[in-house]
Amino acid sequence: MIDAQKHPKIAAWYSATRPRVFTATYVPIALAGVVALDDGVFRLLPFVLALIGTLFLQTGANLVNEYFDFRRGADTLKEAGQGLTIKQKILTPEEVRNGAALSIVVGALIGLFLLAHSGPLLWVIGVGGVLVAITYTAGPFPLAYNGLGEVAAGVFMGPAIVVGAYYVMHPFVDWNLVWISVPIGLMVAAILHANNIRDMPADRAVNKRTLAVIFGRRVANHEYAVLTLGAYVALVALVALRLMPPFALIALVTLPEAYQLTRIYYTADDVPTMHQAQGRTARLHGRFGYLIALGWLLWLIFGLVVGGLFA
Repeated sequence: MIDAQKHPKIAAWYSATRPRVFTATYVPIALAGVVALDDGVFRLLPFVLALIGTLFLQTGANLVNEYFDFRRGADTLKEAGQGLTIKQKILTPEEVRNGAALSIVVGALIGLFLLAHSGPLLWVIGVGGVLVAITYTAGPFPLAYNGLGEVAAGVFMGPAIVVGAYYVMHPFVDWNLVWISVPIGLMVAAILHANNIRDMPADRAVNKRTLAVIFGRRVANHEYAVLTLGAYVALVALVALRLMPPFALIALVTLPEAYQLTRIYYTADDVPTMHQAQGRTARLHGRFGYLIALGWLLWLIFGLVVGGLFA
């Protein structure tokens, strides 16, 4: 960790990028990589560039969120949360805005390079990713302020990244890639929803109409349960349909943590507890996704070993 007392500016930038939710990039990229390995089309350089480019776009989206939440007053009443560096007067609004622009430009340039070496589908995914990064909290119709945050995150930090990262290695995609990314999409949407539950009072005060604000806390609790526990249902269904290997079920070891977190949302409402639960949801997403990828990789190794024994 960065020492905030010795290096306050560096620590502030680190906080503003919201690194604990970078699993939203790492997990779908890892899943795309292991599927490409299974299909025999894995290519290291496009894989690494897809990872770096997506990280820059996610960083840009986080900084855009930091900047426009401050400008719209959404940070004024927040008691906890990632970032808040402008509110705490460590970074200026202009610094965060410029950092957001630089991050998005770098991510877009990497995307253009990959586009030149893949196919036209990357235009759709890349342009969509940039637009979501910008319009999540910016523009005349910011997605996060109009109940579309979870949908945007679930689609673009789930299927879009999995399909896009696979596509830059092998420009051919079938619907199976979309289906196998559904559990990841549900879990990443749960991270954002957990954030919105924590921020309900502050968001309501500035008319930030997240789904939690629109439908209230009771429905928000149900939504958290559906997103989180639904990811496990989707995982089991995908294995049963043979779209994922059986070893992917190793991710079920995280189910007790998901259940505990769901209980917290039904039994607590204080901001410190909600903030801790949001962080735990991000960690759960990471563990869940990494274990799916690990299980898939172990299945490949198992197949090689068994195939070698009977060759």
